[in-house]
Amino acid sequence: MKKRKIWAGLGTAVLVAAPAASQSALLPIQSQPRIEAKADQTLLQLAQHQGHAAPAATAGGEGEGGEGEGGAPQLPPALHLYRGIEMIRGHLLVGAELIEAGRWPDALPHFLHPEEEIYASIRDQLKSYNVAPFQVALKALSQTVKAKNKDAYVRARAALDERLAAAETAVRGTEANGPYFVYETALEVLQQAADEYEEAIEKGRIANVVEYQDARGFVLEADRLLSTIMPAIAAKSADTAKTVQASLNDLKSIFPSVIPPKQPVKDIGQFLSDVSKIELQLGNLR
Repeated sequence: MKKRKIWAGLGTAVLVAAPAASQSALLPIQSQPRIEAKADQTLLQLAQHQGHAAPAATAGGEGEGGEGEGGAPQLPPALHLYRGIEMIRGHLLVGAELIEAGRWPDALPHFLHPEEEIYASIRDQLKSYNVAPFQVALKALSQTVKAKNKDAYVRARAALDERLAAAETAVRGTEANGPYFVYETALEVLQQAADEYEEAIEKGRIANVVEYQDARGFVLEADRLLSTIMPAIAAKSADTAKTVQASLNDLKSIFPSVIPPKQPVKDIGQFLSDVSKIELQLGNLR
């Protein structure tokens, strides 16, 4: 993995309470995991009720912590946590594409990686933001994919999305400059995408399909994340918004489909050039 720069300039975080998303959110943090674990256990049982679960997939050659603690420098806590959440979303995004294509075995690594490679590095920080743990929800979702149980998958995915949204709300609420923070997070996700893309390519060919798909998921998630603040970017500078969108479009063109082409559309140098163009615009959001 390449070393990444640590961006400075994040203001001191002030912890604020996240708005309640449901009645369970009003319960003390100690009570929530029991309720959520029970619901997730039900989903897990539904997933395993029909047929046999598929054997566990490998981690696609990535070491433990490859996308969590081991894959990132020492970032400020809020940025590290938000990065982890958005990378989980990137995995789920590309995994969902594969499920829609009926490729359940190919999708499975992307539902295992969030728990195997990311969750451990953010678990303790969730407590700091009064966010209930969601490891059981991650496991329940991967079990539905192993079992190829579409109905249980849809339910488990909705439950996990709700947890991720609550975590995002809690973390963003601590940041004085929300658009700047979201932009920084998207850059971190893009840097991880560059690592994955580089590892996918060997001798001018895309040799590691899972890494290619990881990179695709992270690029698409960064694009989604930046789209949420694009009006704020455009309000500060129309030229900045235009540059960022053009660079994102270039990055997305590298991944024409969830199944990779035999040869890369662009090399890693061109990928990093687009990321650098986006990074150069960061100062305009201060």
